[in-house]
Amino acid sequence: MAAAKMSVQRKRNFSDVTDTDDISFVFGSVNGQLRAAFSKLSALHAKNGFSFAIVTGNLFGESQDDEQLADLLGGRIDIPCPTYFTVGTTPLPSLVVEKIDKDEEVAPNLHYLGRRSVTKTSEGVRIVTLGGVLALKGANNADILLTTMWPADVWKNSPKARELQIGAETASSSQSIAELCDTLKPRYHFAMSPGDFAFEREPFFPESSEGQDQGITLTRFIALAPWANSAKAKSMYAFVLNRETILTPPAGSTLTPFFKPALRKRIGDDQPGFSRFDYSANGRDDYDHHRRKRRRERSPPPGPDRCFFCLSNPNLPTHMVCSVGEYAYLATAKGPLPAANTFTKQGLDFPGHFIITPLTHSATLSAAEFPEMKRFRDALQGMVAKASKSRLGAVTWEISRAKNIHVHWQFMPVPADMVTKGLVEAGFRVLAQDMKLGKFVEKEFGTADEVKTDYLRVWIWAEEDNDDGGRVISKTLFMPFDENIRFDLQYPRKVMAKLLGLEDRTTWQDVVQTEQEETADVERFREAFKEWDFTLMEES
Repeated sequence: MAAAKMSVQRKRNFSDVTDTDDISFVFGSVNGQLRAAFSKLSALHAKNGFSFAIVTGNLFGESQDDEQLADLLGGRIDIPCPTYFTVGTTPLPSLVVEKIDKDEEVAPNLHYLGRRSVTKTSEGVRIVTLGGVLALKGANNADILLTTMWPADVWKNSPKARELQIGAETASSSQSIAELCDTLKPRYHFAMSPGDFAFEREPFFPESSEGQDQGITLTRFIALAPWANSAKAKSMYAFVLNRETILTPPAGSTLTPFFKPALRKRIGDDQPGFSRFDYSANGRDDYDHHRRKRRRERSPPPGPDRCFFCLSNPNLPTHMVCSVGEYAYLATAKGPLPAANTFTKQGLDFPGHFIITPLTHSATLSAAEFPEMKRFRDALQGMVAKASKSRLGAVTWEISRAKNIHVHWQFMPVPADMVTKGLVEAGFRVLAQDMKLGKFVEKEFGTADEVKTDYLRVWIWAEEDNDDGGRVISKTLFMPFDENIRFDLQYPRKVMAKLLGLEDRTTWQDVVQTEQEETADVERFREAFKEWDFTLMEES
C-alpha cells in the first residue's frame, strides 16, 4: 500500500502554537480502507494527542469490504479520538444507515455529522457540514466548513491554482457553497478532492470594507487527496485552530476569491492606463502629473486589495507571476522594454524584463525583505550569465520614495560589453545631468532606513571571461533627491532604451503583449530559471 503524506502545521505557520496546543487531524477520502487508515491515525495520535479527527469525502467505498465494515461496527477497529464524517459521493452502506438511525455514534469515537448540520465539539470547535450536493441555510459562523463540492471560483487570485492548472473543470463546484463560505468565513474549509491530487490554496481574507479594525479572519481552503493514493499526494493534514486576532493580511495571503468588484468605467483606448507590472515606480505612467496629484489629495492610497503590486489584488494578472518566495515574488513586466527576440543572439528567447516585489504592502523596503529581494536578483544574474555564456550582464534599479504605493525593483539584461566599457554607467550619469535630476555617487547599503531620503539606486553587473578565469564587475550607483525635484519615474527605462537602441519601445503602452504572448514568455523563462529558482529547491 502506498504511503500517505501528512502535513503538521505547528510553530512554522502558527506563531501562538505551543506544545500544549490542541492539534486536530484530517483525512482525505478513506474509501473503505478502514483498518489501515485508523491504524495510522492511532499511531499518529499516540505521538500528537489529537483533539479530534475529520474524514473528508468518502469514509466508505463503493465496494466496501464486509469484514472491515463488520469489525468497525462491532468496535473491533480502534478509533483513538473523536472522529467525524459525513456523506461524500458514495452512499453510506445500509448497515451504517441502520446504525445511525439507532445511535449517532456509528462506532466508539466515530460520529456521523449528517448531510447538513452544525456541530460543536467538546473543545468548542464549531463544524458546519454540507455533504453530498445539497445547500445549507441557517448557519452564520464556523471554525471549520466541511463540504463535498468545492466553492465556485475558489481558484481565483491563486498563483498555486494557476501553477497546478486548477480551475472550473478540476472539481464539481457550487456557487451556493461559495456564498456559504463567504458568509461563514471559516478558518478552515475542507472539501473532497476528485482525484489523486491535493490542493491547499493560499489563505484568503475578506475585502477591506469589512471592519478590519476589529481583526480579520483568514480562511484556508484545503482539498486532500484520497488515503493511500498511487500518486502519493498529501492525504492527511494536522493543524492547530488559531483564533488569534489578525489585523493585517500575512505575506502570501490573497483577497477572497469570492469578492465581486463594482463595475468601473472603462478607460478609453485613447487614454493611457496602468498595469500592476508597469515599469514606473508606482505602476502608473507619468502622463498627467497634476491630475494624479489632485486624485491623491482626494483619496487615500490603495490598500492591498487594490494595489497593483499586491498578490491580494483580485484583478492582478497572475499569469505573469513567475516565482513566489517567503518575503518577495518575481514577475514579468507589462510592456517589457526588450522584445522576446532582443537577446536571441545572446541565448535568451524571452524579454528578460522582470519586477522583483516584496510581499508586504509598503512604500519602502524593510530589512527583512531585502535579503530575499537580493537573492532573486542574484539568481536572475546567474541565469542570464549562464544562458548567454557571459555575453549578457544586467541592470537593476529601485526608486524609493516615501510616497510610493508599493516599492519594487526592476531587472533587465544588457550586453556585457556595455558594462565592461562603462557605457551603462555613463548612460545613467549623462541623462541624469541632461534632465537635471541630480548626481550619482557609489554607495552600498541595504534599505531606505540607512539613508533617510528618497533615492534612485542602480546596480550594474556583468561577468567577464578572460585568460585568468574571468572577473565580476559590480557597481552600485546612488542618487538622492527630495521633493523639490520632480523626479521622472521613467528615467531608468529611458536610459536603457537609448543604450539598447529601443527608443520606439520606451513607452510601455506601445508594446503591450497579448496574454498568450505573456504566458509563453513566462513558460520559457521558468524553464531557463529552473535551476536558479530557490523557491522550488526549498519546497522539494
